[in-house]
Amino acid sequence: MKIELSTKGHQAMPADGTMSALVYDRYGTPDVLRIEKVPIPTPKAQEVLVAIRAASINSWDWDLLRGQPFITRLEGWRTPRYRTLGADIAGRVVAVGASVTRFRPGDEVFGDLSGCGWGGFAEFVCASEAALTPKPAGIGFEQAAAVPQAGVLALQGLRDAGGLKPGGRVLFNGAGGGVGTLGIQYAKLHGAEVTGVDKAGKLESLRALGADHVIDCEKENFTANGRQYDLILDVVGNRPIRAIKRALRPGGTYVMVGGPMPRILHAALAGPLTSRLEKRNVKVLVHKPNHPDQSVWASLMEDGRVTPVIDRQFALRDAAEALRYFGEGRAIGKVIVSMAS
Repeated sequence: MKIELSTKGHQAMPADGTMSALVYDRYGTPDVLRIEKVPIPTPKAQEVLVAIRAASINSWDWDLLRGQPFITRLEGWRTPRYRTLGADIAGRVVAVGASVTRFRPGDEVFGDLSGCGWGGFAEFVCASEAALTPKPAGIGFEQAAAVPQAGVLALQGLRDAGGLKPGGRVLFNGAGGGVGTLGIQYAKLHGAEVTGVDKAGKLESLRALGADHVIDCEKENFTANGRQYDLILDVVGNRPIRAIKRALRPGGTYVMVGGPMPRILHAALAGPLTSRLEKRNVKVLVHKPNHPDQSVWASLMEDGRVTPVIDRQFALRDAAEALRYFGEGRAIGKVIVSMAS
């Protein structure tokens, strides 16, 4: 492996070979997190070493921190398998493995590391080149870091599982997070009539993103107001399937992106029978990290057709507080951890 360094615009490689990283050794609240000096990793043959400029928090990070639901402990029952959380990153390549063909030192990239080892809440990380996408020059690192997981989930839910069509009625349940704020913009670009459901404090932001209708989830049950939709993308899973079916038009599709594990399992088991007997499709979306889909978002951002919503930015030294804030559920869009701060 040949290491070439690019010092333009990012932190230099420390002479002592160490970096700062947010680590934890046991499940719990953000109180178990701490900043620690750890060795800078060395990329394997098909990996690149990235100097991270920004990372974003996803609900998966929150679940892995707490070890809840317990399915998150499959790869680490008593202690976390990965000491450093963080899947969505953006930064600059500083070294490449011997078999890497897509990137060179100095390239700006973004991507989702959930399929290749996590580690995004740190100054450097090794990642498979397959997980990364070139970052458009006109897009900031913070914007790029806000997209990978949420954007791919929105795209795969709307386009692939949901069969988004022009003129269709689309509802986002839990619309104020990363998936919803990106998904609303994508759905509007494709001619959908969009309804966003979330807490009252987020509704004006949803309107600003293009939502035609908004519903305060604490005052109105969208499954009981008589309205029906062609596609429901559900991030929070707070309504039972029997109620969801009332809100679906015949031939409509419900796509469950997240929620409590019992409801996810129920949707997965009930889905095939519901689809066959009631002509309403019930699906559970299985996240597939996908760099071609990341390229779709790169193009949309570069053209100015989609803008990621960033609620707050925290420095790496304050990353534990960033996770605490995320866990409170008040953020609109994404919470960013910036290494440049």
